[in-house]
Amino acid sequence: MKLHPFADAPAAANACASAILAQLDQAIEARGEATLAISGGSSPRLMFEIFARRPFAWDKVHLFWVDERVVPPTDPQSNYKLAADTWLNPAKFPAENIHRVEAELGGEPAAERYKEEIRAYFQLDADLPSFDVVHRGMGPDGHTASLFPGEPLIQNRSGIAAAVWVEKMHQWRVTLLRGVLEAARHTAMLVTGADKAAMLHSALKTDYDPLRYPVQIASLTDTAEWFVDHDASSML
Repeated sequence: MKLHPFADAPAAANACASAILAQLDQAIEARGEATLAISGGSSPRLMFEIFARRPFAWDKVHLFWVDERVVPPTDPQSNYKLAADTWLNPAKFPAENIHRVEAELGGEPAAERYKEEIRAYFQLDADLPSFDVVHRGMGPDGHTASLFPGEPLIQNRSGIAAAVWVEKMHQWRVTLLRGVLEAARHTAMLVTGADKAAMLHSALKTDYDPLRYPVQIASLTDTAEWFVDHDASSML
């Protein structure tokens, strides 16, 4: 994997945005369209705002979510709402290319509906989808997507998505599973903030143990790039 340190969060977000757009461009050139799965949380807001300002062929990009909180799409906690407010609506992203998690259905129904949506787009039977780019972040506890340390679903490498109860958040979520993250053609990790420093050091410097460090999934290979600010990388 490649680690790109930057002075601050805006610089890291700008570089991550540029890298993702370059990968999408390559996919469009090769296959006529591209697929991108994005994450939520606080870190990507700056990147989404950059996407909104950059001219790009969004009509050739199909957008999915790495995970979603089981709340309505108008809820402030919704990962979809964050992207819609900061990027999709300002950029007039084509509605027909948006494949959101219909979290208002509830955890299990939303997960099943999302799996159907992914299978239909990728024309899958039993195989896993291979997204051109998967954008992910990392929590201070080492979680990525909605796969938290110790979560049994981390062992599932054959499923596409699942509903998961996150006890520390007292919340249901829907998340892509490990096999899908591993099948991505390119993984872009955007990690910023001093509260991530200790975990970033542990995740990058210790043995591979995704049950303990879920963020290690698909992020330590040559298809992964990390974009980190000074605060997050201060212990490396």
